[in-house]
Amino acid sequence: MSFIVQVSYFAAAVLFIYGLKRMSSPLHARQGIVWAGIGMVIATVATLLHPALHGWLNFLLIILGIAIGGYLAWITGKKVKMTDMPQMVALYNGMGGGAAAAIAGVELVRMEEMSTTVQLLAVIGASIGTIAFSGSLIAYAKLQGLMRSTIRFPKQQYVNATVFGVLVILGLIIAFSSTYSMNTLSVFFILALLFGIMMTIPIGGGDMPVVISLFNALTGLAVGFEGFVLENPAMMIAGTVVGSAGILLTQLMAKAMNRPISNVLFSNFGDAPSGEGQAVTGSMKPIEASDVAIMMAFAEKVVIIPGYGMAVAQAQHKVWELVKILKDRGVTVKFAIHPVAGRMPGHMNVLLAEAGVPYDIIYDLDEINEEFPTTDVVLVIGANDVVNPAARTDPSSPIYGMPILNADKAKNVIVIKRGKGTGFSGIENHLFFGDNTRMLYGDATAMANDLVAGVKEI
Repeated sequence: MSFIVQVSYFAAAVLFIYGLKRMSSPLHARQGIVWAGIGMVIATVATLLHPALHGWLNFLLIILGIAIGGYLAWITGKKVKMTDMPQMVALYNGMGGGAAAAIAGVELVRMEEMSTTVQLLAVIGASIGTIAFSGSLIAYAKLQGLMRSTIRFPKQQYVNATVFGVLVILGLIIAFSSTYSMNTLSVFFILALLFGIMMTIPIGGGDMPVVISLFNALTGLAVGFEGFVLENPAMMIAGTVVGSAGILLTQLMAKAMNRPISNVLFSNFGDAPSGEGQAVTGSMKPIEASDVAIMMAFAEKVVIIPGYGMAVAQAQHKVWELVKILKDRGVTVKFAIHPVAGRMPGHMNVLLAEAGVPYDIIYDLDEINEEFPTTDVVLVIGANDVVNPAARTDPSSPIYGMPILNADKAKNVIVIKRGKGTGFSGIENHLFFGDNTRMLYGDATAMANDLVAGVKEI
């Protein structure tokens, strides 16, 4: 039976890797999810058959946990709005880190004979899993609007460093001793929870995509470490793959913002006050939807840049309807996606996929930036920092050096925006004041509907 269980774990791990590979492309991401799900079912059944599992109470607790967790996930997954997807991802990711930390806690409480290496891995998994748990909950609370975007106080980083230092010392005591007390273990977990909170509360909402990706990586690593503790190959491989993929994604997103991860975690950007950087000259020039419809209907090439404003308005379906009408008129239409647009990695891609937008007309920053000078109309829907030319021209701007979509180089730029305020990060967007930019004020769905009606009338 033990051989069958180990083979099942290995098969589950292979399916996890295959599923993750399939998820690398939107064309077959759904298949990847299905294959990874099959792997999870195999791993779960193998756990129920494990020789070390005995007693009806253990079976009852496992089945009860699966039933409760599965039911809650099914209900919340069905009901969650696309605008709330980032906070759901943060919440679920936190649960994974918490589960890994709980496994480590159980093993450390048992105080059974473990090698120093295994005990050290348990401590590492416990610490990063707990940090990911509490940090993800704070990220969820910020995205859900349950707490302020940033909370800062004097000497905050010094306080954080002190908490982390004490956490490391207690972790080493626990890892290299077999006589640690329950009080020491309890304080260790409390400090890990506290550090996860303390490192997340000063980070602004503009940096949440990077933070969510980082905590996802920590959760994966925690699961991998606990896999070594439990001698479970499925957890080892799956956790390591998720952790490494999360670290790579975090690095890519930080690169897309032209900022090191340390700057994201320890600087004050992400909730920057308006007014930083050079003063903006000129004024925002409004335009009517009927005029925009004429402009787009007779254009040769149109590029649409979606942002969080599109997600809030749930405008993706109307936007896709507009695109189909324009394509029927012979207009070439493409979507341009910035890596950090929205509130989580791939947020805009998910929204467009939900509306049925074909993947072959969706382009990332590197693929489309050279096309903007030959584009007749760029339609910006709720995006801000990712199209702000101050990132190229203003050394005093907090986003200076950040790669952006070069929308300002197009012949005409139309920006759909609710009002004249700054974006989520609080930085004034120089694009809105450009000579070739016109502001279409209003709700994104309502404006897209007016554009559809206007193009149809032409």
